[in-house]
Amino acid sequence: MAEQAPLAVFTGSPLLYVLIPLLPFLGFLINGLLNRRLSGTVAGGISSLAVLGSFLLSLMHFVQFTGTPYTVHLFDWISVGSLHIPFDYQIDQLSLIMLLLVTGVGFLIHVYSIGYMHHDENVGKFFAFLNLFVFSMLLLVMGANYVILFIGWEGVGLCSYLLIGFWNKHTAFNNAAKKAFIINRIGDLGFLLGIFLIYQTFDSVQYGEVFQKAAAGQFGPYTVAIVTVITLLLFVGAMGKSAQLPLYTWLPDAMAGPTPVSALIHAATMVTAGIYMVLRSNILYTLSPDTLNVVAWIGGLTALFAATIGLAQNDIKKVLAYSTVSQLGYMFLALGVMGYTSSLFHVLTHAFFKALMFLGAGSVIHAMSNEQDIRNMGGLRKALPITFLTFLIGCLAIAGIPPFSGFFSKDEILTHAFEHNKILYGIGLLTAFLTAFYMFRLLFLTFFGEFRGTEEQKHHLHESPATMTLPLIVLAILAAVGGFMNAPLVLGKGYLADFLAPLFAYSKQTNPEAFGAEIDHATEYMLIGLSVAAGVLGIVFAYVQYVSRRVRPADDASQRGFLENLVYHKYYVDELYNTLFVKPSMFLSRGLHDFVEKRVVDAGVNGVGRGVFGGSKLLGSLQTGRVETYLLLMVIGIVVVLALNFMKF
Repeated sequence: MAEQAPLAVFTGSPLLYVLIPLLPFLGFLINGLLNRRLSGTVAGGISSLAVLGSFLLSLMHFVQFTGTPYTVHLFDWISVGSLHIPFDYQIDQLSLIMLLLVTGVGFLIHVYSIGYMHHDENVGKFFAFLNLFVFSMLLLVMGANYVILFIGWEGVGLCSYLLIGFWNKHTAFNNAAKKAFIINRIGDLGFLLGIFLIYQTFDSVQYGEVFQKAAAGQFGPYTVAIVTVITLLLFVGAMGKSAQLPLYTWLPDAMAGPTPVSALIHAATMVTAGIYMVLRSNILYTLSPDTLNVVAWIGGLTALFAATIGLAQNDIKKVLAYSTVSQLGYMFLALGVMGYTSSLFHVLTHAFFKALMFLGAGSVIHAMSNEQDIRNMGGLRKALPITFLTFLIGCLAIAGIPPFSGFFSKDEILTHAFEHNKILYGIGLLTAFLTAFYMFRLLFLTFFGEFRGTEEQKHHLHESPATMTLPLIVLAILAAVGGFMNAPLVLGKGYLADFLAPLFAYSKQTNPEAFGAEIDHATEYMLIGLSVAAGVLGIVFAYVQYVSRRVRPADDASQRGFLENLVYHKYYVDELYNTLFVKPSMFLSRGLHDFVEKRVVDAGVNGVGRGVFGGSKLLGSLQTGRVETYLLLMVIGIVVVLALNFMKF
């Protein structure tokens, strides 16, 4: 059994660690301050080089890592009474992998953006926000305590708001940005309360101290109850940030931003933050089986729920958005059944194929003159061969077809679910079938058949420039071979599981049974066969429906059956939230505005103003400038004073 390595303290110069988040922040400052003075190519080059520098530094630290986690002390930050929070970075297996993911995939998205956004008038501002996004995520994964994590957590929330509403002249885009911001605040409230309770319970927010005390049970009575409350509150934050039921509705609307933003949010930054937080806090979740059950069921139901919605979407980016919600559900399902390594493995493979597909969708949108409705596409594989081939690899990966990366990570998750709960396994397997079906529905309707767009769009069709296709090729290679970093047990345990083992040592000490059991090869072969069969059946059904039979999705105004209409309108969840929360809030706000603000506050303030104005006017009327008037007033004053004096007697 791997033992928990103690946290060492790095004694050298912290400069090479500081530069990892600092370089993107400098890119943000340069592009932000010189927004109007830099061309799109220059701004994109500065932004991309900043992230590339962070990637190279992260790669250097990864190669030099000896297996012993350590902290890098930068400065003493908050010190009030018994509260001491240093500004430290923690370098271990989890942070190193996340650094490579954020900077590596982030760099490819930055390069892609140079070609995609070259026509935009505010391209400098766009790259500034993109760099700030990467900076916030790097701060989140490098922090050595929950407070620094929370700063990065809020930073990615701010950047998502800025980038989703980047084209702020469109009211709908602004509403989508506000929706993302508000829903995430709901989750963040729970997360913040969880941090407060962590400090109250463990007298620290430093990862090393908190996890050591938790594993040793050194935090008083009611152990399980306290940890359950803490982990549930933290999970509320993860539900918002990583778009789980019921706080998922912001993510599909986030497609209002430019396509590279969608790729960055879905693949490398914001939505993975919730997964990272639970992985980082794995000992706390291991101590609370009740919370793990909640996580598993929320994840499984989210995966299935979002997959069914994806069946009926016709916006190319909305299909990918709901697939992200579904795949995030898979990751939380893995966390809930204590498949911690499997969850992180799927984070990595999902980053490869989801970034690939979003950027591929952007290439299609670019070629189709901003058209996003797949009902108006078709036959694009001839005009966009590189986009088609790379997008096909992404679809094969997410469908779980071997040997593509998604097969390995999804199979691991389903195996853990099978060992834990057969119903959850069934949900995961059904979701795998639906995923393969709706993703190949998207592929066939977009790239096969006859072109269904306008003649002007057909004339404009062309493959994207090299700045867009090269990232697609690199991501396609990663999506194709990335799964071999953690092969199934029947092929020999992969590198990733061994590398991450020390990260879960406290959890293994606390619950060795959950980590000790290994499934027999016969059962694993059966599960692999079922997983592959689900993906293949989904592809075959999609092929028969949309290629052989040439079925086309109905127009928006067409009549649909009850179930089809329910799925097409996304189960009316947004309408339900609008009825239950938005309308009552607006009604209350209007009431407070019309009665309290206007009739009480405004009336009181205006009354004081009118009183002062009236009194000033009255006193002003006495200033006539006539001597006889002043003499008369003096006489009246004297008479009044004398009368008052006589009244005393």
